[in-house]
Amino acid sequence: MRGEPVLVTGGAGFIGSHLVDALVAAGAETRVLDNFTSGTTENLRTSRDRIEIVRGDVRDLETCRAACAGRRFVFHLAALSSVPRSIDDPAAFLATNVMGSTHVFVAAREAGVERTVYASSSSVYGDDEEAPKREGREGTLLSPYAASKRACEDLAALFHRCYGQDLVGLRFFNVFGSRQDPEGDYAAVIPRFFQACLAGKAPTIYGDGSQSRDFITAADAARAALLAATAPARAAGRAFNVAGGRQTTVAELADRIRELTGSVAEPVHADPRPGDVLHSYADGSQAAEVLGYEPSQTLGEGLALALDYYRGRFAPEVLEGNE
Repeated sequence: MRGEPVLVTGGAGFIGSHLVDALVAAGAETRVLDNFTSGTTENLRTSRDRIEIVRGDVRDLETCRAACAGRRFVFHLAALSSVPRSIDDPAAFLATNVMGSTHVFVAAREAGVERTVYASSSSVYGDDEEAPKREGREGTLLSPYAASKRACEDLAALFHRCYGQDLVGLRFFNVFGSRQDPEGDYAAVIPRFFQACLAGKAPTIYGDGSQSRDFITAADAARAALLAATAPARAAGRAFNVAGGRQTTVAELADRIRELTGSVAEPVHADPRPGDVLHSYADGSQAAEVLGYEPSQTLGEGLALALDYYRGRFAPEVLEGNE
């Protein structure tokens, strides 16, 4: 990637900023497009002086055209990404995730971009009960967020067939790590558990805790995106599972984070959230074969790194709680 002109949409977000750091480290000429509604300039702090930042929204086609101009590779990560929030506000998710992706794909084609790598999601498997999840065996969708991500995959496959456009999708499973926001009703489970445990509070588990997830570190997610950009031509028009390769129940996760933080507060349980998939575990064989991707960090290694981050973030709250 050294010297390559690239664009990262949503580059100020959680996964996007980790990808930006990886691209800068690889020597890429990196441009970021973000509307900063969920992404932050703080996420880009380590790379800020070596990137170009464009403030704008993928829902605007002209903005996408300007951002794609002169780029060889596009990494499209801009999206709304909460299953519960999508149930509350489906229109926003379809407008951002479907029309926004359409604009990026159109702009990339017009600009002559060599390859576009875009973020999909494990949510496209819906109610498929078999494990591990395999590409080509998708179930009935369970949320507007899942529908928006499957629509992106369908659009990418269509653009590949109609225009010969080179697009590669990454079905991210449960990505975690530093910079992941623990705030709000729609926050992901790992930062929520860390926030509660470090404050001496009981972590909340939605459901009985038997539901399982396949967790992948943000660093591995970024590495998969880099591999996808230079993967063989047979990757085009397809979407690949990108995961950590291990099935972990939410109850087990809570116990591991309690042990890491020294928390003695027992988890409390709340009603299951609508739209949540019960079990999520990936078959990563296609990503290994075609992209050359395999996870390099274990869940334990990733949690240890996340603990350092969240300790720093929540230290003042912990001190105040102990006064």
